[in-house]
Amino acid sequence: MPVVGFLNGASAELTANYVAPFRQGLAQAGFVEGRNVAIEFRWANGRYERLPELAADLVRRQVSVIAATSTPTGLPAKAATTTIPIVFVTGSDPVEQGLVASLQRPGGNLTGATTLAVEMGQKRLELLHELVPAATLVGALVNPTGPNLQTVSRDLQAASRAVGLPIHILHASSEGDFDKVFAALARLRAGGLVIGTDTFFNSQSRRLAALTLRHAVPAIYQYREFAAAGGLMSYGGSITDAYRMAGVYTGRILKGEKPSDLPVQQSTKAELFINLKTAKALGLAVPPALLVRAEDVIS
Repeated sequence: MPVVGFLNGASAELTANYVAPFRQGLAQAGFVEGRNVAIEFRWANGRYERLPELAADLVRRQVSVIAATSTPTGLPAKAATTTIPIVFVTGSDPVEQGLVASLQRPGGNLTGATTLAVEMGQKRLELLHELVPAATLVGALVNPTGPNLQTVSRDLQAASRAVGLPIHILHASSEGDFDKVFAALARLRAGGLVIGTDTFFNSQSRRLAALTLRHAVPAIYQYREFAAAGGLMSYGGSITDAYRMAGVYTGRILKGEKPSDLPVQQSTKAELFINLKTAKALGLAVPPALLVRAEDVIS
């Protein structure tokens, strides 16, 4: 029975909603876990420094395919092997990251799926400004140790100029940094918070949502989990769609296709989630036009 090594930068608990569409994609390609394929999971739990070790462990295990299913996992997986096929899921440009030579002709042993993520900073800032029009400055949270630091920071600065709303960049790479971040937001009298795309922040979605609610900070992040946990709003590409695509590619490679022959897929689906209960608690009136555009309104 072939074995798929599933490598992820977050935790099993917080990635459960994404494992299901990956299995769905595998099934679309004819593979069902426990019947004709096995999956070995490796979780970094937000500790990126563990990824090279975890990737090397899967290589020693001689898995058939490595599914590198979060942005920080792609490069460690690539560094660990040039022979085992790798299917990645990333919210960054895989060419800019150095994962593949081009989207149409990946070359080497990697291919995968991308989701709209870091390049959507302007839209998130626009949506936040629409809900908090009186804000004269907002905070932007980025992870200084994350692989997307330069891309996310550049995107947010460009968004600030385009929208005409000043932003103040704040850093957090561990849970211990969050108290400093919210203290700084209070000092700055920031009218809101845009959370930059990062796997560490994905793993801390619930805590970040709780903190924004406790400190009465209108905030927006990428994934539904943030809004579902009490954050004001989420907007971003459909990561479940990208994981399903990665599952399909993993199955096709198990059938004998080569990663170099499979163009990188791009999920173009975007989803907006609004927590109406949180909006009311913050004294914000959500425009009807915005509610109509939402994929889901949480109340």
